[in-house]
Amino acid sequence: MAEKNLQVLLASRPTGWPSESNFRIVEADVPECGPGEVLIRNHWLSLDPYMRGRMNAGKSYAAPVEIGAVMTGGTVGEVLESKHPRFKAGQYVVGRLGWQLFALSSGEDISVVDPKLVPLSAYLGAVGMPGATAWSGLLEYCQPRAGETVVVSAASGAVGSIVGQLAKMQGCRAVGIAGGPAKCAYVVDELGFDACVDYKAGRLHDDLRTACPDGIDCYFENVGGVTMDTVFRLLNPFSRVALCGLISEYNATEPQAFTMMRAVLVNRVRVQGFIVSDRMDLYQRAIARLGPLVAAGRIRYRETVTEGLRNAPGAFIGMLRGENFGKQLVKLA
Repeated sequence: MAEKNLQVLLASRPTGWPSESNFRIVEADVPECGPGEVLIRNHWLSLDPYMRGRMNAGKSYAAPVEIGAVMTGGTVGEVLESKHPRFKAGQYVVGRLGWQLFALSSGEDISVVDPKLVPLSAYLGAVGMPGATAWSGLLEYCQPRAGETVVVSAASGAVGSIVGQLAKMQGCRAVGIAGGPAKCAYVVDELGFDACVDYKAGRLHDDLRTACPDGIDCYFENVGGVTMDTVFRLLNPFSRVALCGLISEYNATEPQAFTMMRAVLVNRVRVQGFIVSDRMDLYQRAIARLGPLVAAGRIRYRETVTEGLRNAPGAFIGMLRGENFGKQLVKLA
């Protein structure tokens, strides 16, 4: 029997938290490679918080996934067949080919990667979109200076872990916020942050104030909600905030209100929301710098790996609940 292309489709739009019933797993024929196309077998699938927003129908910076369409997502895989002049069979490529085992590409949405430089999975994490997001948000929008205090939420995650390590390279005091003693120990002991505050301990404001005795100069926001509100009360005058994500709000059914906007006014804080794909010049520069740093062990990372595409919906929901440690991936091959 010929091999089939397993795919995960969006079956319905969730209200509040998604469930596995919002996804549908189907089998389809492996697509045939036509003129100017590349056929790829995906080896790894990236699961990221932004995907929750793509499940909604509302206006956003990117179009939503249509009902019945393959879920969007970053992948890295092997070129099986190429009728495109820039690619050849046997190469490995990274792209946004979705939750499926096989995919066709026109060549415009994939880039060749070197599996000898770093492991293939790293091209979806530290040397991929999360790494580029950390690099761009911190260095372009926060612009930390040596001696300043940089705080990052979700510090043990794929983006936050890179932010803190880059901040240390800039000569800054790096303080993370993470959930639970194990994640905080990892952030300090393995990643080299100066401190990490456990938001689950119930003393976020007091512990953060202790960890940041000179206040906060740069804040890289991944979470939102109470965490953001607490951090904003400790921001220094003329501090900078890179607003990357608001994962605490992605499953909310009612608008969220915060009291932090007065702090923005009083302290003349610069808040910059950003999407990493808006500046592909920065993206490419970041990837070029991060690869050698990861290869040399100067930037460390951790992965949570789920086996098999059929388990992707459950892993995605678990990631939204913070059950993953580091970058959440699905191993496909």
